[in-house]
Amino acid sequence: MQIGNIDLGYQPVFLAPMEDVTDPSFRIMCHEFGADMVYTEFVSCDALVRCVSKTQEKITIYEEERPVAIQIYGREVEPMVEAAKICEAANPNLIDINFGCPVKRVAGKGAGSGMLRDIPMMLEITSSIVKSVNLPVTVKTRLGWDHDSKIIVELAEQLQDCGVAALTVHGRTRSQMYTGEADWSLIGEIKNNPRMKIPIIGNGDVTSPEIAREKFDKYGVDAIMIGRGAIGRPWVFKEIKHYLTTGEHLPQITFAEKLDIIRRQVVQSVARFDERRGIIHIRRHLAATPLFKGLPNFRDTRIAMLRAETVVELFAIFEKISVQYADFIE
Repeated sequence: MQIGNIDLGYQPVFLAPMEDVTDPSFRIMCHEFGADMVYTEFVSCDALVRCVSKTQEKITIYEEERPVAIQIYGREVEPMVEAAKICEAANPNLIDINFGCPVKRVAGKGAGSGMLRDIPMMLEITSSIVKSVNLPVTVKTRLGWDHDSKIIVELAEQLQDCGVAALTVHGRTRSQMYTGEADWSLIGEIKNNPRMKIPIIGNGDVTSPEIAREKFDKYGVDAIMIGRGAIGRPWVFKEIKHYLTTGEHLPQITFAEKLDIIRRQVVQSVARFDERRGIIHIRRHLAATPLFKGLPNFRDTRIAMLRAETVVELFAIFEKISVQYADFIE
């Protein structure tokens, strides 16, 4: 599969852009575990144009994470074009336009999936960005605004006509947010449309090697993108890539090895911010990781883990878990 001149190999697996999740350290880690391309956190075009320092930090690219995409969002043509040019100067491998974020503070203002209610503006933004930069431009969006407006099959052709190099579709509407089950049937319909020539990337509920295999086989997508299934679980890429290549499951990574990976995430998070902010940042990964799922009588330990304020305190809890649940986890 290729996007522009970027060769991503056969049946690649991508890390989805996620706010407060896909920071550089996590992107690099996922790349090390086999993610074929990674995406930055959402970048507000308005904040980038205004030179907000925290937003400028989001477009810092590291060689060891390539190929990497910077994803931008906004609701007006000129700021989006200006932001795209700023991003191009940061030298990512491609620029992705966010027409899929469903959260109220984004979609409610007309950006992200809010653009699904203003298709002419969506297309104008897309074509203007494509014309303004030399990098490949891609789009990530959803099936439609709600159940009664699933317009993605027609919209995919329109976006292709704007010159996008690839299209990612999350199999939910905006109104669904992240509830219910992702519907891949329309993603498959886009891929099977003979008028579509660009790569189609499917996204939504890919959480295991078997599901990844099914999505490729059943819907014919060119690539799959993993979002929430990777939070607190970067090794999922290694598991999926091994299964796709060999048809066999990777030998189970031990609990101790996984916990060491989580420790590494903590250290990198603290190094990127400071101890207080780094601990707060990593809590989302700790809350989502399946590593502690099924441990008996774990509630109090989980609460203590998510309330820990220092690395020493948090690592002491990890050590306590290793000892307390030694018989259960091995």
